[in-house]
Formats: sequence, structure tokens, C-alpha cells
Amino acid sequence: MKMNYFVVGTNDIGAARAFYDALFTDTGLQSFGPSERMHYWMGADFAFAIAIPFDTQPATNGNGTMVGFSVGEADDVIRMHVLALELGGTCEGAPGQRGPKFSAYVRDLDGNKICLSD
Repeated sequence: MKMNYFVVGTNDIGAARAFYDALFTDTGLQSFGPSERMHYWMGADFAFAIAIPFDTQPATNGNGTMVGFSVGEADDVIRMHVLALELGGTCEGAPGQRGPKFSAYVRDLDGNKICLSD
């Protein structure tokens, strides 16, 4: 079994898209928006999306919910962590070795928690 896709909610699709477009610049992911309330970034075996909630209620981040991105090497983790902070994200854990993985943690503009790891 493998994960099919992951979606996080947003209250500002334009700001969230700008954040993730910039964060994913060097990843080779394809970016597209099938509707005004949703936008995807996709690779061969990977799909991530942002969406304004279907029920039209405000998007909130889940307590204990996190999406993890395998971004390459330790240098890539550091680069993307710095970039996420420059884009307005907040630090939830500086880059460093955690068990077998080198990783860093950030929250996006809507407070969704992201792990960047090697």
C-alpha cells in the first residue's frame, strides 16, 4: 500500500498557492488547479493539494496532524526550511538529526505542520 494524496486546508488559496509554488520550485512537481477552491502539486507517485474546505467552514489545522516530505539530502532540508521561513512559515523545529533522519519542521501560512526530511 502507498499513500495516494494528502490535502491541507487553507483560508486563502492565493497565499497558500504562492507559498507552496515557491517552496516546491526545484522539485519537478507539476502544479495545476482543477477548480478555484483546490490546487495540486503532483509527481509520478506523489500528490499534495491545498483546498478551501468543501463545507465552506474555516480551514483549521489538525492537532497532531502533519505531512512529511522527503526532499533529498540534508542540504535540501536546510534550504527548504530556510525558504519556508522566508515565505512566512513558522519554525516548529530547526534542521537536525532526529533518529535515522535529518529533518526540520515548519508550519505553513494556515498553521499546517510540515516535516522536511532527507
